[in-house]
Amino acid sequence: MTAGVQTIIYPVKDAARAKALFGALLGVEPYADEPYYIGFKAAGQDVGLDPNGHAQGLTGPTPFWHVTDLRERLAALLAAGAELVQDARDVGNGRLVASVKDADGNMVGLLQDPVA
Repeated sequence: MTAGVQTIIYPVKDAARAKALFGALLGVEPYADEPYYIGFKAAGQDVGLDPNGHAQGLTGPTPFWHVTDLRERLAALLAAGAELVQDARDVGNGRLVASVKDADGNMVGLLQDPVA
C-alpha cells in the first residue's frame, strides 16, 4: 500500500548553493542539515537535497512514494519490468529507501518509515 508521493529528492553537487536556493524557494530553514542530507518540510512536502545522489544513481529529481512494505513494492516493480537503481537500504533510524527506473528511464523512489 502507498501513502502517495510525500518526498522528492534532488541530487546536488554544491550543497551550500542548493540549500540557499531551496531555502529561498520554500521560505523555511532545513529540519535536517547534515553533510549527507539536507531536508526541508513545506506544505506537507518533504524536499531533500542529497550531495551523494549522483553517485547513487540519481540523475535528477526523484519522487519517493511512501509505502508500508518497501521490499514487497520493490519486488512488484522489478517483476513489472523496472530496472533496479538503488536496492533497499537503511538511511538511518530504520527508514528504508530504494529506487528504480521505469521502461522510459523515469526514476521512481520508494520510502518506508519504521512502524511507530
